[in-house]
Amino acid sequence: MRRILINVLLLILAFTVQNCVFPLIPFLSATPNLLLILTFSFGFIYGKEQGMYYGLLAGILLDLFYSGPFGFYTLLFVNIGYFNGICTKYYYEDYINLPLVLSLINELVYNLYIYVFRFLIRNRLDILYYIREIVVPEIIFTVVTTLLIYRFFLFTNRRLEELENRRE
Repeated sequence: MRRILINVLLLILAFTVQNCVFPLIPFLSATPNLLLILTFSFGFIYGKEQGMYYGLLAGILLDLFYSGPFGFYTLLFVNIGYFNGICTKYYYEDYINLPLVLSLINELVYNLYIYVFRFLIRNRLDILYYIREIVVPEIIFTVVTTLLIYRFFLFTNRRLEELENRRE
């Protein structure tokens, strides 16, 4: 129970930092997608079901904050949590290459989803501009941030498991 509460607080903190702090930093041309990092990390570490629950929470937070059809981000984040939960059988705590590759793939899927349903439908067809100006900087920032956040998340997860084992 403690781990779930701390993970939900991490999601809320990541949402707050991503939407309230990062836009105020003037030298950032793009911001890392912290909710995406945490959602795929939860799915990758805990499995499909937990990944879907945390994806649901992250998606609802984004849907409440941004305008548009409700469920737009929820659908995406639930699927990201589920499909990264499939990779749980390849999970090793100190293996960093797979989470970086998953971060890259998830960021590409996220941006493609945004492009198709926010821009392409409105006949904005300049995909090269979108890739060059938005996707590439965001992917770079997200993958670099994944290195730091994933390590912190693993450290927190280990400590919580040690506390749970001590109680038993």
